[in-house]
Amino acid sequence: MPVLPRRIWSGAEWERIRSAGSRGGGGSKWAADCRDDTLSLHRSGTGYGIYEAVFRPTEAVGWRISRAVVEGHAPRYASPSAEYDCLVLELVISAVLLDEPARELRSSMTRLMRSLSGVIDMTSEVAEHSVLGVPSA
Repeated sequence: MPVLPRRIWSGAEWERIRSAGSRGGGGSKWAADCRDDTLSLHRSGTGYGIYEAVFRPTEAVGWRISRAVVEGHAPRYASPSAEYDCLVLELVISAVLLDEPARELRSSMTRLMRSLSGVIDMTSEVAEHSVLGVPSA
């Protein structure tokens, strides 16, 4: 992925991400698996791996994504943009794995989905459901 989330997750957040396991239930479109320092995010309905992110400790206290890849096989996943993938990766980690409200990320996703689709009156609920599959926090 050419664009990576800039967020630094705390040590406690990283431990929660690592132990999140599969979170595909409860209406989420995502399931997670973490091995060593690599988080894999899969579509829960198909099992297809979409994102893989390698986390590294920062000089400060915390963890950051140092490298990530996105599925490139069009029948499985067609990425609309690098910005979209960066935003979805961070949003899934924040909203699904960490169960954070992630209001700013959700607003950014709604704006981006409106722009990409040309549907300027798309509601935030529709945008979020299409990406996360869970109701707004």
